[in-house]
Amino acid sequence: MISWSFVVLVALHLTAGALTAWRAVPTAGNGEPPIDWGALPTASITFDSSHRSLLIELPPVDLPGGSDVMLEPPTAAGTFPVGGAIYGFSTDAIDADGRVLPGALIHHFNVMDPADRELFLPISRRLLASGGQTGVVRLPWLLLGARMYAGERVLVNTMLHNPTDVSYRGVRVRMVVDYVPDSRPWPFLKAYPWQLDVAFPVGDKSFDLAPGTSERAYEGSPALPGDLLVIGGHLHEYGELIEMSDATTGKVIWSAVPLGGKPDSLPIGRLYGLTHRGVHITPDHRYRVRVVYRNPTGRTVTMGGMGVVAGLFIPDRGMVWPPADPADSLYLKDLRHFLGGSMTKPSMPHMH
Repeated sequence: MISWSFVVLVALHLTAGALTAWRAVPTAGNGEPPIDWGALPTASITFDSSHRSLLIELPPVDLPGGSDVMLEPPTAAGTFPVGGAIYGFSTDAIDADGRVLPGALIHHFNVMDPADRELFLPISRRLLASGGQTGVVRLPWLLLGARMYAGERVLVNTMLHNPTDVSYRGVRVRMVVDYVPDSRPWPFLKAYPWQLDVAFPVGDKSFDLAPGTSERAYEGSPALPGDLLVIGGHLHEYGELIEMSDATTGKVIWSAVPLGGKPDSLPIGRLYGLTHRGVHITPDHRYRVRVVYRNPTGRTVTMGGMGVVAGLFIPDRGMVWPPADPADSLYLKDLRHFLGGSMTKPSMPHMH
């Protein structure tokens, strides 16, 4: 439990310089992601005034039983109707009768903004990511939040799998997003979500898991200097360790092991404190994410490994978050993968 005195003290220490990290709303001319927004299915994003939250919901699909094959519905497009700072979210699925389905059916649910670049790579920046076992994610709402613009257009995709014998029809995957509106002076720190995984630069995050003990890692440099405030991670079964470090100095920034041996029980690292805003990172250093697995089955587990770290980042004073370059080859390859392999014709200039 974070006390009010702790939140206020930290906020007073951190607020100076934090507000300049908000990126100005871009105007046309920055380059438009090659997406025909009108050709994509619609992700419904609606405002719930009674709960001060947004509901992001994908079109319904049927999920047959008796097969462990992954079902990946078409990527959908949506627009945030309001602006503010996101401080929490949760994901679930319901069937055509409105019954909440087992969370294990959801492999992942991703929301990204193709107009912004990622912190460590020139690909589209991931805003929100969740799985069926992620549970409810909460930040201290007075202190921290992830920025969200009214009119910001996003892409949303999900993957489902149903190894049971029960079939479900009209399955709608949805995410409830809790936020503080722009009209409020809090949270004191309006940060940017970021993500880095061992399967970067682009493509599937899962990889085949060899028998025995194995490691996988990836290194990258941030696009701009700033502070890592919060960090968490995700592993699959047989994962034993995940960590992020400064590869230039060898210093470990965050390291975690699954609590109770459960891969979805990794602790969240809060890197801020009374005397510091977080862990400072710079473009002239390399940063490494690393995972360690121990596969005791004696056989290769297809797509059995994953290692993702993600968190919140505040740029240094005066720094502006860079837009994506729609002509970059990695950006295009990543966008094509997120869209399920089909690129569409260019559309009108993008505006937040």
